[in-house]
Amino acid sequence: MDGSKILIFCQTKRAGDELTREMRTDGFPALCIHGEKRQEERDWVMKEFKEGKSPILVATDLASRGLDVKDIKCVINYDFPNQIEDYVHRVGRTGRAGASGSAYTFFTADKAKHAKDLIDVLREANQSVPEELERIASSGHRR
Repeated sequence: MDGSKILIFCQTKRAGDELTREMRTDGFPALCIHGEKRQEERDWVMKEFKEGKSPILVATDLASRGLDVKDIKCVINYDFPNQIEDYVHRVGRTGRAGASGSAYTFFTADKAKHAKDLIDVLREANQSVPEELERIASSGHRR
């Protein structure tokens, strides 16, 4: 915890709440935002995150588009989204306005149908493609 902001995406509200609860239990200053929260609570969570009082934000894709927060140094995709466009929006939350940042994605075999699209996005961005991801894509897993 060096003062950098970390944004963690997950697909479901339930997973977001559960992950946030586990992180807070382990002493990490995390808050969660999703569509079932009241607007007042979402506003408060965003204020805490923007000000760095709670530097870890767990969010559903509600936050992947239109979220304008400076100094997000790290985006973590706790699970891979159902659409490659959502992935692009998620990782686009870091490295804004010329700043640099990192994005990490947990990619499991149940999302194999997205492997080729992910490889295309990584190559277009001049990023390295993990060998395991290449194997998943070439194995023909399609769902």
